[in-house]
Amino acid sequence: MLLVVDAGNTNVVFAVHDPSGWRGTWRIRTDAQRTSDEYAVWLTTLIAHSGLKREDISAAVIGTVVPAGLYHLRRLCREWFNVEPLVARSNLDWGFEIKVDNPAEVGADRLLNALAGHQQFGGPLIVVDFGTATTFDVVDATGAYLGGVICPGVNLSLEALHQAAARLPRIGMGRPQSVIGRSTVPAMQSGVYWGYIGLIEGLLVRIKGEFGGPMKVVATGGLAPLFSEGTTMIQHILPDLTLDGLRMLAERNPVPPMPRERGRMIETD
Repeated sequence: MLLVVDAGNTNVVFAVHDPSGWRGTWRIRTDAQRTSDEYAVWLTTLIAHSGLKREDISAAVIGTVVPAGLYHLRRLCREWFNVEPLVARSNLDWGFEIKVDNPAEVGADRLLNALAGHQQFGGPLIVVDFGTATTFDVVDATGAYLGGVICPGVNLSLEALHQAAARLPRIGMGRPQSVIGRSTVPAMQSGVYWGYIGLIEGLLVRIKGEFGGPMKVVATGGLAPLFSEGTTMIQHILPDLTLDGLRMLAERNPVPPMPRERGRMIETD
């Protein structure tokens, strides 16, 4: 079985995959200081609760946009599952070209979305990821990654609105019944929800115009279903697209050897 780890700015998602499909998916709040032992106590309990055995994990892959947390996630794989994890980086075999000025600075999640999106839907393609940041990633017909757009995420915008304006409350995200809000909370929800719909549609139009042809649009991330309700420009919704990208990347690349020095494990870059 393959252990898949997607470490984002807000949550770390762990999942287990075997030839029959996904066997379990679990989330925990991102904390770069969380130790491998803390992860292990939590994760092994959930794995056992799902009827799985940690001894059946034979490989692992990690994608992270939080470099400070990688050390502990690596130790988790090595010490508790006895596997050396593959770490998603631009220098691996992705099966496509990365046509940007500096491939090493592209977030792993964006390349993983491009990989999974193109393999499932072909191209040209735009992947919209509603995460801590809202990103738009552009893939051509051959699967090559062309770059994209990065915007503040929806929840970041809500929190900034609350923090910067003394009389505005902290609110949850939802689709308002009307654009014109007749009290403070509906007005805030309308501004964020329909404002983001305008941002999404406007950027999709501009990206397609610059690309010069029709493109498929795929949405991922936890808020993808909510925002897809407000526009007809998104054709496909796959909330766990990044996990599929990690699985596909692991299938393309050989399992790295466990680093050892005089009989003990050592840390690698």
